[in-house]
Amino acid sequence: MTTVLVPAALLALLLLWAVLIYNRLVAKRQKVEEGWSGIDVQLKRRTNLIPNLVETVQTYATHEREVLDNVTALRTKAEAAQSGRAAERSVVESELSGALLNLMAVAENYPDLKANQNYLALQQTLEEIEDHIQMSRRYYNGAVRNLNTLIESFPSNLVAGRFGFTKATYYEVDSLKDRSLPKISGGKVT
Repeated sequence: MTTVLVPAALLALLLLWAVLIYNRLVAKRQKVEEGWSGIDVQLKRRTNLIPNLVETVQTYATHEREVLDNVTALRTKAEAAQSGRAAERSVVESELSGALLNLMAVAENYPDLKANQNYLALQQTLEEIEDHIQMSRRYYNGAVRNLNTLIESFPSNLVAGRFGFTKATYYEVDSLKDRSLPKISGGKVT
């Protein structure tokens, strides 16, 4: 009887261990999805704010058509990329961030615009959204790190591989230009 109980107990412990590891992997995957959702919400808020910002600047900066058209085009591109993966979406959102920075630089050339209450409120809201995007990215990347560590660590990698858990992608800035601080001269970002 003991010869049957020992292997059965070992098998039960092994099964319990696998279930615990599986549940940890699921929890970590959910954290990654939650993090991505947080980024998505903030990016959507920013995308929704852009038309108001463009319209406000447009009333003052009628000859800055190229900058305004670029921001509008990138907003459309960002909306189309909303269902995309982190890697593709981060490229589009980096381009949009650069265009918004350029728009803000153009606005610096218009003292009346800088004093406009609507513009100031929109600018403050945009800054708050950018801060929230930054925090959401950090949360997401932390969740990705935790999931990827668990997927690659022994012995949880045995369970992860068996049940098809895959590493998640970090939300990164790919371009060296986007990583460096912008220089603003003559109302243009370089």
